[in-house]
Amino acid sequence: MIKNKISVKKVERAMNTNIAEQINNGSTILGIEMGSTRIKAVLIGTDNTPIASGGFGWENTLKDGIWTYSLDEVRDGVKSGYASLLNDIKEKYSVNLTKVKAIGISGMMHGYLVFDKSGNQLTPFRTWRNNITGMASRELTELLNYPIPQRWSIAHLYQSVLNGEQHVGEIDYITTLAGYVHWKLTGKKVMGIGEASGMFPIDLEKKDFNSTLADKFDIHIKGNGYGWKLKDILPKVLVAGENGGILSTEGARLLDPKGNLSSGIPLCPPEGDAGTGMVATNSVSLRTGNISAGTSVFAMLVLEKELSRVHPEIDLVTTPDGNLVGMAHSNNCTSDYDAWISLFGQAAGALGLDVSTPVLYDTLLNLALNGDSDCGGLMSYGYISGEHITGFSEGRPLFVRSPDSRFTLENFIRTQLFTSLCALRTGLNVLMDEEDVKVDEIRGHGGFFKTHEVGQKIMAAATNTPVSVLETAGEGGSWGIALLASYMVRENRDKSLQAFLEQIFAGSMGEAVKPDPADAEGFQLFFDRYHKGLAIEAAAVDSCQ
Repeated sequence: MIKNKISVKKVERAMNTNIAEQINNGSTILGIEMGSTRIKAVLIGTDNTPIASGGFGWENTLKDGIWTYSLDEVRDGVKSGYASLLNDIKEKYSVNLTKVKAIGISGMMHGYLVFDKSGNQLTPFRTWRNNITGMASRELTELLNYPIPQRWSIAHLYQSVLNGEQHVGEIDYITTLAGYVHWKLTGKKVMGIGEASGMFPIDLEKKDFNSTLADKFDIHIKGNGYGWKLKDILPKVLVAGENGGILSTEGARLLDPKGNLSSGIPLCPPEGDAGTGMVATNSVSLRTGNISAGTSVFAMLVLEKELSRVHPEIDLVTTPDGNLVGMAHSNNCTSDYDAWISLFGQAAGALGLDVSTPVLYDTLLNLALNGDSDCGGLMSYGYISGEHITGFSEGRPLFVRSPDSRFTLENFIRTQLFTSLCALRTGLNVLMDEEDVKVDEIRGHGGFFKTHEVGQKIMAAATNTPVSVLETAGEGGSWGIALLASYMVRENRDKSLQAFLEQIFAGSMGEAVKPDPADAEGFQLFFDRYHKGLAIEAAAVDSCQ
């Protein structure tokens, strides 16, 4: 036994020495993603697996009716996430990070960040969470004959036009969160095609913004007399594998104010969390799909052909290498049940019990598997914000039960999980039922899947599709964008992104959990009850101002 322990320690020391050498010689790769509640930085080694990570927690602010983050928060958050990574590296390998082979930047998709010619921000950042562009979304969808969701940058821009907002005429550049940070690091106004496809429609053949639709937009707003054309203020579109610029001296200081990080490092095109989620789950080939479930939840199915007609519920975006994806997006997922679990933790504390957060989550979420298949007649709406798929511009979280419902803890927790996926299922029904989109397996990642088996089983029931989860997907989009940076500096320039990922993921895919027929039937009953009860949510919005 003692010899085995000594052997294990020798192997660990040898591995750490090898990793330390990789860090010292600059052969590692850095990925940073700015999610809704956490900024995460991950460092990957020469085998493309994570070797260190760091993070910084943050929250959006509801200011003057707008969900936002200040740019000071963005810059400070990125610095803090990177500093946390440096501490992890120092603790594990006793070395300092001064150079890397490549860097990738990712962030929550969509939203509205606009700047004038001097680089001054013209209006506070409007995130994907804002459902304030309903009129713009409807008019643009009709004008362009293309689904334009409320979250998209073009919807925010056009709503500002409709509102007569003074800043619109001064716009010189419009971008997203990932595009902004990339711009500050490199000076380049570029965007990965996956993120770009959530700003304005893409021409799939040219791998660029659709010029015909851009011209149509320009003609439509010509009477306003703005001095810009749409394509002049949008970023340049790049596909996976292309160079997005190099880290400037100023950019290196933004990441590392202590001055240890070298400039001149190449960056891949910035991407959104949808694209990095596809990469982190190896879901870029046809008939694959992935679901990212955390603060929001979205499913992306890589399409074999274009949809038969425009569906306002569905985003048409692309993979990072430019293939068409049907995306069903729900603004609300785990936030409300996070709040409930926090409340149960407070109750435990009031009783003198010291329960760690992981134990609290695992204990409570596992109870959901013992609840009635349809949650015993309970109902909940976790609408922290509005939900476009079901027609809500605002939300009011609420829990509802009838006198004869089976009000047990197991059913309550199961209700929180089921309801977090009902808006998503509404969108998936459009793809799977109306458009007959085929998907062999859905690969999941995000906080929803952290408790072993629970997230997979509930998601399989909600989608009626086998669901697998990769262990490495726990690193999420920060790992995904690091892989895209690695792909940019690959040795074999002819290797496609799909082939590159297949080599990395070979043998690492966990076994898919198939939907239990009883769970799937129970979810369908719950789903039907959910839609019948939306009038309750509407009344809550109207009554609780």
